[in-house]
Amino acid sequence: MQNKSFSRRSLLAAAGAAPAAAAAQSARQPVVVAPFAPQEPKAQGDPLRIVTMYQFETAEIKRIQETVPNARVEIIICKTREEFRQKIRDAEVVYGDIRADDLDYAPKLKWMHAGGAGMEGMDPKLAATPLVVTNYARTFAHGISETAMGLLLSLTRGLTKYYNPQFAKRSMKPVGTVKSDHHQELVGRTMGIVGMGGIGSMLARRAYYGFDMRIIATDAKPLPKPEYVAELHDPTYFMKMVPQVDVLVAAAPHTKQTERMFNEQVFRSMKKTAYFLAMSRGKLYDDMALVRALKEGWIAGAGLDVFPIEPPPATHPIFDCDNVVMSAHTSGWSVDRQVRVIDVFADNVRRYVAGLPLVNVVDKARGY
Repeated sequence: MQNKSFSRRSLLAAAGAAPAAAAAQSARQPVVVAPFAPQEPKAQGDPLRIVTMYQFETAEIKRIQETVPNARVEIIICKTREEFRQKIRDAEVVYGDIRADDLDYAPKLKWMHAGGAGMEGMDPKLAATPLVVTNYARTFAHGISETAMGLLLSLTRGLTKYYNPQFAKRSMKPVGTVKSDHHQELVGRTMGIVGMGGIGSMLARRAYYGFDMRIIATDAKPLPKPEYVAELHDPTYFMKMVPQVDVLVAAAPHTKQTERMFNEQVFRSMKKTAYFLAMSRGKLYDDMALVRALKEGWIAGAGLDVFPIEPPPATHPIFDCDNVVMSAHTSGWSVDRQVRVIDVFADNVRRYVAGLPLVNVVDKARGY
């Protein structure tokens, strides 16, 4: 490679264009490596201005600044949209979000770190710019995968259908017999996962190592098959996978291709003894088709952390199903999650100042 000097602008612009090529090379690694040398570190007298409307706590700001002790990092917290537009004129970085109509006010902006993992709401105008976007992909997978197993166990062990209602009535009697199918085991069962990103891969690992389940999966990217996955296919295998599995998991990002992909045809193709888990985005499934599947016995039950409309209205028929267990899109919440959130952003700030490739660069063409 020729010995060239790279500015932060050229590094970030190339990083924004690199994900498609990098995906084939590094396959789901959290760091997207741009095909060029890093820049020289940022000069000490040149402050890095980060503008946000997120209300960072004092200790969180200190944690971010301590990551780069040899550079000045100014985190400017705005309380109004007007103040935000005023402050982004001198900002290189925005944390949280920037609207398309704000871009004209941000001539120096090079990088936006989104405050979440899902990128389906990105404005097309923003997607068309050279602005590099990073997110919190994989950051919330710990709690989400734990919640997924909790929802599933609530269904398979009869807690949701048989014992929680009894508990509410201050009663507790065994249901079924030691031989009946009122209680199911997960050992040896097959879990099918759509989307092997952070949620899917961590759930697969826990289901395989923790519960001796067999894992088959699909993903839109060409990924190496992990040792804990028996089969990994592209999305064209989806309808072949559906009838095979005992647990079907929606863990894909929300895109035009994945919206309502879990529909009546899918639920009718599942085993009657199978369970459906929705863990990434509610718009991946048809909620009314799911209600029919639950009420008419097409499937055994469902565990839902996400819903197409959140929260579902009180009149929604999902509340009439006794074979569904739900949480309120809170599966990624925890004290530990917030620590990881700050650590991920702090590490990206360190990388940015040092001219290193950023973590979790979003492929704006794909939308995740």
